[in-house]
Amino acid sequence: MATEKTSDNVRAVDRALDILMAFTATDYELTAGQLLKRVDLSRPTLYRLLYTLEQSGFLVSSGEPQKFRLGPAVAHLSHVWTSSLDLNEMAKPMLRRLWEKTGETVALFIPQGAYRSCISELPCTQPLSFKRGVGYRERIVLGASGRAILAYLDITPELLKEYAAGTKLDLKKYAEDLQSTRERGYAISNQEIIQGAVSIAAPFFNSGGQVAGSVGIFGPSARLDASQVKEYGELLIVETKLLSEALGLRGK
Repeated sequence: MATEKTSDNVRAVDRALDILMAFTATDYELTAGQLLKRVDLSRPTLYRLLYTLEQSGFLVSSGEPQKFRLGPAVAHLSHVWTSSLDLNEMAKPMLRRLWEKTGETVALFIPQGAYRSCISELPCTQPLSFKRGVGYRERIVLGASGRAILAYLDITPELLKEYAAGTKLDLKKYAEDLQSTRERGYAISNQEIIQGAVSIAAPFFNSGGQVAGSVGIFGPSARLDASQVKEYGELLIVETKLLSEALGLRGK
């Protein structure tokens, strides 16, 4: 009897979690009828679990017909989880795999307004290499690691012009480069900041789907030809997708 009761409790928890996971960023309000189409539950069981979740603050409801959305208890858990995140630690496995597969310098960047900063770096061990170091700060409009971020920011032409002030960037061509970055999934720069250096970078995203930074691979043009750039770009897409998922992104 005790085993059966425990099993019933576990099933109830699983079903309650299924209900919570039915909500998305675009479908943040759902009726009971809509929830029935997303979870494999009978109507009485669904209503019983909805009542329990609402009583404990995981759901709130309003309107006619009644619509449910995630409640303050979920926000509390989200705050606790976000506070515990250490981006450097979360990114370590992805950076390490890229470093081992490419043998080139690999770095993690986050946006800071008109700039982007390096917060983690695994330097290349070969004699001919390029590395900037943790703490390195550069204008976000320059280089692949900045362009990989900008391509996914909701930025106005006016703000882009402000970011590019004092550079020799052709903003029309730059906008085309951002579009190419979105189509490929990664940005490329060739001798843009350092003579002889090639960089490839891809963005990663937070749980809300906003771009949170980029991961870049840096090496000399003597080693990084077009086929190598394509191969490394595809590796970046795989690893930044994993990093985005680790940060809570679903379905991008």
